[in-house]
Amino acid sequence: MNFKLKSAAASVLAISMVALSANASDPAPPPPAKKHPAAKKAKPPAGPTTEELIQSLRHDMQGQIDGLKNDLADKDSQLKAAQQAAANAQAAADRANAAASAQNQAVVDNTTAVNTLQSTVTDLKGNQASLATTVSDETAKIKKEIDNPTVLHYKGVTLTPGGFAAAETVYRTKATGGDIPTAFSALPYEGADAYSLSEFYGSGRQSRISLDAAGKTNWGTMHGYYEADWLGTGITSNNNQSNSYVLRQRVIWASAETNSRWKFVGGQMWSLATEDRKGISNDSADIMTPLTIDPNYVTGFVWTRQYGFRVVKSFNHVSFGIAAENPQLLYTASLAGNTPYAVLGSAGANGGNYNAAVSASVPTTYIQNYSNQAVADSGGFTANISVPVYNTIYANTNITNISFNQAPDIIAKVAIDPGWGHWEIFGIGRTAHETVYPGVTTNSVKYGGIKDIATGLAVAASSTTAGAYANSIDLGGLGGSLRVPLIPNVLTFGAKGLFGPGVGRYGATTLSDTTANAAGELEPIHNVSGLFTLEANPTPRFTLYFNYGGDYAGREDLGTGSTIASTLGSPTAEFCPTTKGAFGCTTAPTAADVAAGGTWGGHWSTPAVGTTAVGYGSRLLSNSACNTLAAPGYSGSSTGYYPGGSCGAQTRDVQEATGGYWYDIYKGEHGRLRQSVQYGYAVREGWSGAGGIGAKGIDNMFWTSFRYYLP
Repeated sequence: MNFKLKSAAASVLAISMVALSANASDPAPPPPAKKHPAAKKAKPPAGPTTEELIQSLRHDMQGQIDGLKNDLADKDSQLKAAQQAAANAQAAADRANAAASAQNQAVVDNTTAVNTLQSTVTDLKGNQASLATTVSDETAKIKKEIDNPTVLHYKGVTLTPGGFAAAETVYRTKATGGDIPTAFSALPYEGADAYSLSEFYGSGRQSRISLDAAGKTNWGTMHGYYEADWLGTGITSNNNQSNSYVLRQRVIWASAETNSRWKFVGGQMWSLATEDRKGISNDSADIMTPLTIDPNYVTGFVWTRQYGFRVVKSFNHVSFGIAAENPQLLYTASLAGNTPYAVLGSAGANGGNYNAAVSASVPTTYIQNYSNQAVADSGGFTANISVPVYNTIYANTNITNISFNQAPDIIAKVAIDPGWGHWEIFGIGRTAHETVYPGVTTNSVKYGGIKDIATGLAVAASSTTAGAYANSIDLGGLGGSLRVPLIPNVLTFGAKGLFGPGVGRYGATTLSDTTANAAGELEPIHNVSGLFTLEANPTPRFTLYFNYGGDYAGREDLGTGSTIASTLGSPTAEFCPTTKGAFGCTTAPTAADVAAGGTWGGHWSTPAVGTTAVGYGSRLLSNSACNTLAAPGYSGSSTGYYPGGSCGAQTRDVQEATGGYWYDIYKGEHGRLRQSVQYGYAVREGWSGAGGIGAKGIDNMFWTSFRYYLP
């Protein structure tokens, strides 16, 4: 600031000096003036000299400079005071700003605290309201669980009861004597007595009870499940008055499933070969059974319920399972006269838990031989006559055949849920074994050791167990299924099939797995089962369904063109000479023959070779009775409950088309009330036999159902 004032003063001084110098110089000479006569003037007084003027100016300038200096000093002093005042003011302002900031922060903090407090109060009010609502909801829930529990609690286990009560009827145009379930393999052929009669049955036996127990641990969940109905039959069960039928085991199993989705299940359950709804499950609710009222479902449906132990590993879209399941061999065979017998099972052991009863024991009395008997007449003359020797054998039919099983059935399955439908592929591996007795045949049993009177040779070797040996074969098949939504939640299509040797028991018709060949050994029957399903849900309460399926057993004709001898027929009585060559054996001896001496005995024709049915579905099997009405049977002197049916055609296939609906009259927390009607059209066909004669039977069937389900 001082520098600026000094610079200004110097500038003023310089300007003044320049001006003074200009005034002190001589002026330019004026133009010459016109000459006038000069007037005499008074002489002016003399002015200050230049030196005096400069000194005066210097004095004035010095005074001004001194004044400026004083002013500048004053201004410096004032400026310093102002600067100090400004600094003091800035410090005061800073202190004021700091105080204001602190005040503002305090206000902000107070506002935040107030807002927080208000929010806390609001939250407390909300929490109090929510808590009140939660307490109210929990109270209502507890009250509901007490009044209407969905599960029962026992220690650490939850118990869920289930089941339904059913009132059902069935009407068939051709009688089977089978109640609500249809025995597809026993549908009558056209020539059977039952084919001309219809049948109606009403039943509550399909009513069901179930109980599920579940216990959760830190590593997974344990389950136990029991399900039963009244479709079992006791020895004394009947429809006479009380209709007392027995409770039967449907499924009963235990399982353990880890948090990593490994599952171990053991007990009686639906076979791993049976289709699941999703993944691989043993829960009854997850089994894709046809929607039929008929508890035997529909032909072509692949299923069993039997003991099994399985291991399943599940992922998000695929599951793998393997199971060992209880085996049973279904066996049907036609045997020629010299086909060896075999043993592969029994009716069950007395004292064991399998039914050892025989449902029928049919005697067959036949002439085993002829003997010679000497008879004296009134004149004392002795004559030889032929006397038939009779024998009786019994053909027993077991209530249940129990096969002697070598190993469990092994089943493996892969189930895929890609996002569109459910897909499965599975395989079944089975074995069967037996003891074959080459020394025991039909001919040896009936005529073993007996000599032909005409040839002197044994008609058939005596039965012997010498040379018996064990025999086994492998069986099994491949199958698959799919179920896809054609219209999501409205229309679903499904298909399932199984093919292979010896898998007939897995089809709904339970056709035979094996037969016997010429050596008496097990021979597999090639089986096929297939089913198509269409299910529609027009409304949530109304379901329509249609199924078409069939089971097939292949022909195993092992007798035609073979060297197998047919069964020996009854002998004829012949009179042969005591002395060889005296005369020829004859059925009508002359007086000379009698006089020559002889004896009566039996003679058999040489059995034909390759003319007797062996195996299953043989072209040599006589089906002549299939085209005629069978004569009724009898028991002693009683008739009425013994229909005839001598058509022996072995089943080739059984097909059925069936459809119906289910309607939920009510479905809610109080249970489920349903009503249903089903119609079925079934055809059973037998293999053609001798002369190309086959067999066929058609049955039209109607069911109704009215059920109440536990919620």
